[in-house]
Amino acid sequence: MGAGPAGIYAADILDKSDADVSIDLFERMPAPFGLIRYGVAPDHPRIKGIVTALEKVLSKPNIRLLGNIDYGTDIKLDELREFYDAVIFSTGASADRALDIPGIDLDGSHGAADFVSWYDGHPDAPRTWPLNASSVAVLGVGNVALDVARILAKTADELLTTDIPDNVYQGLRASPVTDVHVFGRRGPAQAKFTPLELRELDHSPNVEVIVHPEDIEFDEGSIAALRASKQIDMVVKTLQEWAIREPGSRPRRLHLHFFHSPAEVLGADGRVTGLRTERTELTGDGNVRGTGEFHDWDVQAVYRAVGYLSSHLPELPFDHAAGVVPNEAGRVLDLDDNQLPGVYVTGWIKRGPVGLIGHTKGDAAETIASLLADAETLRAPKYDSPDAILDFLGTRGIPFTTWEGWGRLDAHEKALGTAAGRERIKVVEREEMTRVSRG
Repeated sequence: MGAGPAGIYAADILDKSDADVSIDLFERMPAPFGLIRYGVAPDHPRIKGIVTALEKVLSKPNIRLLGNIDYGTDIKLDELREFYDAVIFSTGASADRALDIPGIDLDGSHGAADFVSWYDGHPDAPRTWPLNASSVAVLGVGNVALDVARILAKTADELLTTDIPDNVYQGLRASPVTDVHVFGRRGPAQAKFTPLELRELDHSPNVEVIVHPEDIEFDEGSIAALRASKQIDMVVKTLQEWAIREPGSRPRRLHLHFFHSPAEVLGADGRVTGLRTERTELTGDGNVRGTGEFHDWDVQAVYRAVGYLSSHLPELPFDHAAGVVPNEAGRVLDLDDNQLPGVYVTGWIKRGPVGLIGHTKGDAAETIASLLADAETLRAPKYDSPDAILDFLGTRGIPFTTWEGWGRLDAHEKALGTAAGRERIKVVEREEMTRVSRG
């Protein structure tokens, strides 16, 4: 269940095993690729290039895509077990992790995941977004925080080389933003973004990246982290270079602030009017503590990018604190730590929303190894014909999409782009995606 990278990698590894298998990949969206299509920023074509490798997997004869099917509504676990020896859930994480500070629920305070869904043209996202702030705060120093900050800071015309839908272009074009402030609770050596993501901030001819010299501080724990990781060292060197350079004259500014812990979202009449942060200091081991010194920032919108959270799946146990399905090496465990026969997980629903896309391969390999080890004990399905599930979906009146349908939608989106002098324009409406896919 789930035709994003995690599910596709699992299908590929299982297909390459010695087992005689046929694999159906169920997907809630009418189109495949999950996080690649609806989680990666549109101005990251190099990451979207992973789609080429995933397409090769989906075109394999033993792998079948069945899209536009909502688990828990269109089909349930007991029903799936009638058609398959085993079920693997790879549904990922699409909700925002909560941030418990006063004012976080004010109008103008947003979750990063919701904003990402909007600018990536997710069918379930609103078609408009309230881009009416001239100064914006982004809470977090991971790659998602940088994506959100970069999309907010760039001009809409810069994104016309991407596949953004027209409603997103029009929304960004009307944005009055001049300043985007990114806040991290700890220091530069503890930032979670990657060097390439960071350097991309400075590529826009319209965005000046600003780092304040007083935010470049290190303790023994920070220095140890620098020595242990080439990636952290590269991030810090870039930040140090930006901190000492003379400010430029680009019309928009993206500020990177460290040692500022969000304390309160300020508001008036129910709307965001500012952000209060507490200055922090290093404690020697790379951690920080509050200093009692507070600063109020004049912002009219706040975006929290403090992590994703998976959603509870019907009929499966769930650890609400960790946001994962309890499992051992991918085998789903019930509340008494007993294995649910024939039910497995992989990807973020298995280990939590950490790591890059490539890390899901290791997850998938472990889960498939568990499944293959259990193969002789798996219960045989009631129906063994490949067409049985298609008949079932047909009797339910579910307008499911297929791999061939993705080919039609892919060609349609490219044709829309060609007509506008662009490579692709993404279709947003679920009904239109389904109509095109089903021909």
